Amino acid sequence: MLRSTFLYLSRQPSIFKFVRRNRLARAFARRFVAGETADEAIAAVRALNAKGITASLDLLGESVTNEAEARAAGDAYLDLLNRIEKSGVDANVSLKLTQMGMDLNEDLCVDIVGKVLVKAKKMSSFVRLDMESSAYTQRTLDLFGNRLYPPYSANVGIVLQSMLRRTSADVDRAIAQRARVRLCKGAYLEPATVAFPDKKDVDANYITCMQALLERGNYPGIATHDERIIQETIRFAKEKNISADRFEFQMLYGVRRDLQEQLVRDGWRMRVYVPFGTQWYPYLMRRLAERPANVAFIMGNVVRETFSRKS
Repeated sequence: MLRSTFLYLSRQPSIFKFVRRNRLARAFARRFVAGETADEAIAAVRALNAKGITASLDLLGESVTNEAEARAAGDAYLDLLNRIEKSGVDANVSLKLTQMGMDLNEDLCVDIVGKVLVKAKKMSSFVRLDMESSAYTQRTLDLFGNRLYPPYSANVGIVLQSMLRRTSADVDRAIAQRARVRLCKGAYLEPATVAFPDKKDVDANYITCMQALLERGNYPGIATHDERIIQETIRFAKEKNISADRFEFQMLYGVRRDLQEQLVRDGWRMRVYVPFGTQWYPYLMRRLAERPANVAFIMGNVVRETFSRKS
């Protein structure tokens, strides 16, 4: 019920207008969102790089309602790639296809994303296509596999979610394509017909997919904060003599920073997903929906950090 509540709140713009003016809410968001501007995002990446952590920058937003909004989002990503190149930070970018106009017109979406990929290719960078709800899974994979991946195979990758029943088969297809995959559990509320309702099944599917990607995949991103799964990934990599440069761990900005830094000290690669932009409220609500049991823990940390900065 708590998860459903957070997902409902993420879709309420009137609440967002209120919380965006609230100082405590902004302090809470600052832990998990790098800021509202590209300059703030680049500064956050520079701080991560200093700790040996790379980044994937994400301009928050999705489901645009007209072509002008879609093209503006594409232009913002072109500007972001220019800023990454100029600043010299170690980062790539992640984007959502609905933010690029997929719901309006798929040709429009391909045109906009294609321009971003041209820029990424010129600077030898990389663009991750974020996965949205299961209603978009096949459409995203079709656009990726048929129109975006063939001309930009070294510069674009996808996200697959272990909560979906179909994902093991999608992993096999991605491996056959030599496509780069970020494997995550998934943050959307899905029906049991398409997703595993029990966490143990989501976790078991994650481990199965992780093992396939580590053994046969093309530089997968193992995106999880679950220490048990992280330790199983490390155990499996060592057992199969899979070196640390063949994959990377990925985590969200502001979540388990201690674990991020420890994995780097232990010699593993770490990339942090760094969201920024004005649309931080719906993003934050979905993250809380993903792990509602952590709300009290997160709030406690935010309050302690806020007061420590004032003292």
